[in-house]
Formats: sequence, C-alpha cells, structure tokens
Amino acid sequence: MQKRGFVRWTVRILLGLIGLVLLLALAIWMYLRASLPKLDGSVSVAGLGANVSVARDARGVPLISGVNRNDIAYATGYVHAQDRFFQMDLLRRVGAGELSELFGAMALQTDRNNRLHRFRTRAQQALQAMSAEDRAFLDRYVTGVNDGLNALTAKPFEYTLMQANPRLWTAADSLLVVYAMYFDLQGGLQSRELARGWLAETTTPEQRAFLLPEATSWDAPIDADSISTPLAPIPDKAPEWWGKPRMPDAVKVAAAAANFVDHVGSNNWAVAGSRSKDGVAIVADDMHLNVSLPNTWYRLAFEFREGQGVRKVAGLTLPGAPPVVVVGSNGRVAWGYTNSYGDYLDLVTLEVDPAKPGQVRTPKGWETPVTITETIVIKGAAAEKMGIRESSLGPLRELGGKTYAVRWLAHQAGALNLNAKRLETADSVAAALDIAPTMGIPSQNFVAGDAQGNIGWTIAGLLPFRSQQGVLTTYPMPLDGSVLSFDSALPPADYPRVLNPESGIITTANSRQLAGPGAALIGDGGFDIGARNRQARDGLLALGPKTDVTSVYGVALDDRALFVAPWRERAIKVLDAAALQGKPLRAEFLEHLDKGWSGRASIDSVGYRLARQFMWAMYEELYDGANGQLFQLDERASMSTASSRWYAVVARLLDEKPAGWLPAQHASWEALQLAAVDRAIKQLTDNGKPLSSATWGARNTASIAHPISSASPMLKRWLSAPADKLPGDAHMPRVAGAKFGQSQRMTVSPGKEDQGVFNMPGGQSGHPMSPYFLNGHAEWVSGKPLPFLPGHAVHTLTFVK
Repeated sequence: MQKRGFVRWTVRILLGLIGLVLLLALAIWMYLRASLPKLDGSVSVAGLGANVSVARDARGVPLISGVNRNDIAYATGYVHAQDRFFQMDLLRRVGAGELSELFGAMALQTDRNNRLHRFRTRAQQALQAMSAEDRAFLDRYVTGVNDGLNALTAKPFEYTLMQANPRLWTAADSLLVVYAMYFDLQGGLQSRELARGWLAETTTPEQRAFLLPEATSWDAPIDADSISTPLAPIPDKAPEWWGKPRMPDAVKVAAAAANFVDHVGSNNWAVAGSRSKDGVAIVADDMHLNVSLPNTWYRLAFEFREGQGVRKVAGLTLPGAPPVVVVGSNGRVAWGYTNSYGDYLDLVTLEVDPAKPGQVRTPKGWETPVTITETIVIKGAAAEKMGIRESSLGPLRELGGKTYAVRWLAHQAGALNLNAKRLETADSVAAALDIAPTMGIPSQNFVAGDAQGNIGWTIAGLLPFRSQQGVLTTYPMPLDGSVLSFDSALPPADYPRVLNPESGIITTANSRQLAGPGAALIGDGGFDIGARNRQARDGLLALGPKTDVTSVYGVALDDRALFVAPWRERAIKVLDAAALQGKPLRAEFLEHLDKGWSGRASIDSVGYRLARQFMWAMYEELYDGANGQLFQLDERASMSTASSRWYAVVARLLDEKPAGWLPAQHASWEALQLAAVDRAIKQLTDNGKPLSSATWGARNTASIAHPISSASPMLKRWLSAPADKLPGDAHMPRVAGAKFGQSQRMTVSPGKEDQGVFNMPGGQSGHPMSPYFLNGHAEWVSGKPLPFLPGHAVHTLTFVK
C-alpha cells in the first residue's frame, strides 16, 4: 500500500511539473506572439495629411500608399520598428559607440574605438544644418518608429532575453545608423594606412614599388579595356622580413588574412538600351556585406501623389536610417551602389614634446588639442570616462608608439544629409548623376539607368579635395608636411562621371574604376584586384547585342573559378614525378586537382578548395613574418590589407624566379611551392579528415544567425538560418562566405518593374515566430529569382487621419 501511494504521489508531482513546464511554455509563446506586429485593421494617427495604407504580400513586403511623402515616411518608420527595432537599436549604438550599455564589458573596446569619432555630437550638428523640410520629413519617420514600437503589445523579444528595455528613437539616431555604415564600409582604412606605414619603414622605395603595384592585368576600368601601368622592376634584394617563418600567433594571423578576402565585395552593372531587347536600360546590384538575421535591408514599395500623377518607388531601405530607398527604381530611373574603396582617410603624424605638455605639432605648427570627456555606460559595471583629444586635423589616436590625427571624410560637414531622397523623383540618368555627388552617405560607386536607355556612373557621397594626389597619400602623412592631408570635400561639379560608354555596359566591383585622370580624385583606399569586375564585364558582353533582365541577373550567379585556375595549374606543374616520390598525400592532392576540379567554386569541388588553399599557403609562406608584426600593431592590419594585389606580385616572382627573393630556407622556387602544397595538405587534414572530404561546400557553409544567438545553443537553433553549403567565392561575381556575401540581388528596368527580379538572405521580419523571418531565404541560397515588386496583398493596415 505504501509503495502504491508513493508511486501515485510521484506521478502527481511529475504531472504537476509537466503542467508547470507547459504553462511556462505557453506563457513564453503568448509573450512572443504579443511582440509580433499588428498586420490588419486601422490605427488612428495624429498629424497625417491623409489616410495611408500598408498592404503586405505573402512574403511580408509592404506596399505603402499615401498622398504625400511625409505620410509615407511615417508609415515606413512604423513598419521598420515593428519588424526590425532591435536591429535599428544595434546600428545606432554602433554608430554612437554605445553597445556596452546592452552587452557589457565585452563591447567596451568597440565602443572606445567608435566613440573616438563622437558621431552622436556630429549627428546633432548635422540636424542643426538640415533644412526645415528635411527635418520635418525625418521627424515624421521618427514619430512612426516610436508609434510602431509602442503599438507592440510586448517589447521586442531580444530585450526580454537581455533584461533590458528599448529606448525611444530620435532624429539623431537615424543619422547614427548612417554613421554605422561608415564604420562598415570605411572602417578598414586606418588599418590599411598603418600597414602601409609599416611597409614604408621596412622596405626601400624600389621594394615598395614592386610589392604595391597600382594596377594589374586583372583591372577592367569603366573607361578602358585595361590599365596600362608599366611593371616596376624586381629589386635585387627582398626586405628583411620576406619569407620569414611563421610567428607564434601566425595561426590566428593566417586565419584573419585568409578570411579577409571573403569580406570585400559588391557588384553592380548597367546595360544600356542599345544592348537590351526593349531599348530600356537594365540595372543590377548585389551589395556584399556581413549577413545575419535579420538581413541588413528591408524591402518595400511606396506610392504617393506627385503633381497630377502618382510616383511609385520600389527597392531597399535601411531600417533606422532616413526613410529613403537606398537601391531601387522610381519608374524612370533605377540605381545601385558598390563600395568605392577610395582614399578617404588620412593618419597625420604628429609630434609630442615633453617640454610642451598638452601640445602637439602638426605639419602646420604647434597647437593645443581640446579635450572632451565622453561617458561610456557599461551594463553590470561602473561607467567609463573617456578623454578624447581633438586637434584641428581630427581626433588624436596613439598607434604603435606614435601619435596620429585621424582625418576622415566622415567627420566633414556634408558627410550626412537627406539628398538621397531626391533620387526618388529623378527622371533621367543625367539628373541622377547630378544628385549623387551631393549625397551624404559613405562614398559609393553609383550606377544608374533610365527608361530612355541611358546609363551612367559617378561617385555618390564625398570625395576629398587634395592639393596633392597619388600613391603617397595612401601612407601616413609625414610630419615635415611634404605630403599633406586633404583640405576639404571636392565640389560636386568636379566629380568624375561616365555617361553612355561606347560599350553599352558599366560595371563596378570595388576595383579601380578609371584608367584616366579622374582616378586620382578617388585615390586608392584598398581597391580589390579587379578579377571579379573583369569576369562580370566579360560575362555581360558575352550575353550578346540584345539581352534581357533574366540574363543580366544570371551574371550575379557566375561562380566560374577564372581567378583561381592559374594557381591550380601552378600546383599541378610543380607536382611532378620527383615531387610525388614517397609522398602519397601529394599524389592525392594532385589527383583531386585533376579529377575534383569543376572549373567553378561549386560546393562539391575538392579541386577548387585545394587550389585556393595552395594560393593562400603561398601567401603565408612569404608574408607570415610581416603579418605577425603587423598583427601586433593592429589586429586588422596585414599585407593583404596593405594591397589586395599580392596575388600578382607572387605570381610574377614564381614566373621570373629572382634569386634575391627566394627565402633562405628553400632550395629553389619549386621547393617553395611544394612547401606551400604541404602546408595546404596539413591545414586540410589536421582535423583528422581525409583530403577527399575537403569540398568547397564543407568550408563555405552558411553560418547566418541573429546577433544574440550565441548566448546559448538552444537560441542558436531557433535564431539561425539552415547551414546551407554555398557556391561562390570572393574573386567571382557570386561572392559567398559563411557570414558574408550578396546581401541582396536586384535586376530591374525602370518603367518595367513588374519584370524585375530580386532575392535576399533572411526575410522581412527579425522575429523568429513571424512567417516572414526566413521567407525568401531558400531562394537566395539557390539563386532563384523572385519578383522585384510586392505581390498581391494578404494583410492591410490602414493609418487613419
């Protein structure tokens, strides 16, 4: 009897515990449901000019319809906040250097680095300079954001997990989101200058001319077939650090270097009406960024009254930023961007004299910097007071035992404004090219096409006005004033531009844009080597004289391994009978290069991965010693940040075999290459797996997740996209990495938006319980195009005056 009673008592406890767990699960589910937005019905809104509707299609893409543009701005803010508020919050905190308030001490170093630029103060200054019309437009967006946030029955789920509360949005926050993009798109410029400064101290001018070529045969500029730059002679002797063995931390250094190449990207192109089947220009754009959940971009379309008609605009917005279409089409003009990688930041060397405390000497003389104290709030710890010294040339930074002033275009007046909104009503490419140089955004390659078939390129955003131009400005500025930093921003009328080139095609892909004199106005801030742009340009030309949207879109999916193929051939050549004698792994390596080669960065290709690994192993054999020293100077500095053209340098050495550049530990250039093969083999088999398992897909596996997913394995499963194996790589149009790649793909003809195509990673919503969290992601993985415009309305929310 006692035993049966104990069993019944135990069963009751277990049932009770199960019930409590179920109740807790139900409560969590109900809470999460409560943080989802309202999609149907009506909402009364003060201050509207007229009623506004938000009609979402089956993928959650809204079509916002209203009478005036300010009402559209309000509705955009509302949907941004309901679908993406936490993402917006992170972006403003990145821009302001305020992440530690949410994440604690783990984010403190990032905040220190970013707070140096005092972008919150600069955002307030930009607001004061804004016209009354633009400020009213921005304020309507801000009101929409806060109304959308407050309309949620429960706060966004991320704040509950982090035991925090969301802070209301302000107009300055929207400008900070744009500053966050400055960090994303130009944040590597300091590291590049430091790396090149170190090179200036450890090489002769002749060695630098060889190691840092200004162009290579891969370049495919807009205004010429190629760039004719004479090859610098190979000096008799290499630098002291050349070919030195790896440093103790070289594994970390090598990993950083090998992954850097995955993080350069963006393609766009325009095909003139003379080459399209219907006489209308075709514009394609795929911007390459870090990919997470939710995606960087938020899709929408809107329509509002313009004169006696209706203006319709569709494309991408950046949640939190001023509510304009970043990339898209307005029915008459379509446009897109790639990062321009110009020379937009200078480190100016300063002198500090102990006999003159508090003063610094600039190239213009002695001065006393102003010290400003910034307070960094840290979750779970006392706030930190950070003193920032501002000179006439910019904030001061101590790097490698030296004092520099950081002079960055992002600090200039005009670095932020709302002029991008004017593109929404541009009626021609010529008009769009006039607008682009006036825009306050990180400087981008701007490519556009119009309904009349015209195409054009220029730079959107600020360019530096330099009294001196050339390669010397890519190094830290010397104290003697022999090389000066930029004076101010270049007047928009002086910007380079290309309109309707004879080829009927314009392509950009982060490489050098021009062969002509306009190139000096942009400068080299880390151009890509150009292979991707050449492959895209040649791919478009191969489409023939009359092409269409579908074919032009297909170029973005080109994963042919044209850049890596010569490295495969080099590895095959060096693996001769003598090299294979008694070396079974080398023999297997050769077999995979032969039979496992698809000619593409395809997920099942072992040959592609081995050839690429060999290429990077050659880099490590020659540059490890330098990278170890650069890593101590700056964790983002390496020889690959100093110049993306190292591939051409190494290839030339392997072809010409100069004795003075062969590292002492190798008996011959063939022995050096075999050492690289052995290094690649070791790297691919150290995990205990055979070479046959080293497919490209095994390395290039998507790791796309929400930023807070790393808090626990359970969260990661819930807040991640599938671990798909991704075709594509850096030096081809289809750029793909585990956490980096094409953040969207768009191809459209203005006026024919209903024929346009689009896809992007993730979905519209940042909420894992939303049906729009991953809606469309599978199509992005496969490359299947989806319609550019929103489809039929499934949900309609109306804002009532």
